[in-house]
Amino acid sequence: MEIKYYLTFVMFVFGLIFGSFFNVVGWRLPQGLSLVKPGSFCPKCKHRLKWYELIPLFSYLIQGGKCRKCGAKIAPFYFIIELTTGVLFALSYWLFGFSFDFALAILASSFFVIVVVSDTNYLVIPDEVTLFFSIAVIFLRFIFNGIKDALIFFGYGVGAFIVMYLLMLLGNALFKKESLGGGDIKLMFFVGCAVEPLASLFTLFLSSVIALPLSLFLYFKSKEDNVIPYGPFILLAALIIILFRLDLSFLLKFGA
Repeated sequence: MEIKYYLTFVMFVFGLIFGSFFNVVGWRLPQGLSLVKPGSFCPKCKHRLKWYELIPLFSYLIQGGKCRKCGAKIAPFYFIIELTTGVLFALSYWLFGFSFDFALAILASSFFVIVVVSDTNYLVIPDEVTLFFSIAVIFLRFIFNGIKDALIFFGYGVGAFIVMYLLMLLGNALFKKESLGGGDIKLMFFVGCAVEPLASLFTLFLSSVIALPLSLFLYFKSKEDNVIPYGPFILLAALIIILFRLDLSFLLKFGA
């Protein structure tokens, strides 16, 4: 049991490190910026951050959430993303150990965090990110379960993409405006590759339920149409299904 606690902590630390990198990916890719150059800097005074200013969580806390040079406030968003990634990585190991389910949960968690950053701030889900994680989950299935499983779930991914595309057409016709973004539709390809078909459909339902309170809050707050990033809710729903191993096969037997 002691080794499990130790490795869970190690995964938490890895999650913090990757969370810091995912912040960079989510902020820079939508702007067409390099992930490598320039190094991290304060967006206000352009101060190049030293290594000790980049330690996940601790640098933010020690500096009081401010730039060490100009004193500008650092958005707590960075801190939250790092902490969330650390918790998700640790939870993935705690639940599954080193296994296929662990690797799948890590991929889904990583994709979720990046999309939260990019879609929340820019209403964009970079195609490069969706393509990378979709290929990664197919490769994962090939490594663990063989070529047949990989091809089957590739087909499920195509099917989920088509369903989402048809829902977009229906939504556009009903509301006379764009109802779903292209990034959300492509996102469903990843979901289809990651979970069973019934779970993919349930992802759409669950994501809508999770997003509803926020939608209502924003509507009654401003009384105007608000564009809500839907991508994070789709991946959050898929992540819940993966982490809790929700088995929806009973629906096939319902009424039988």
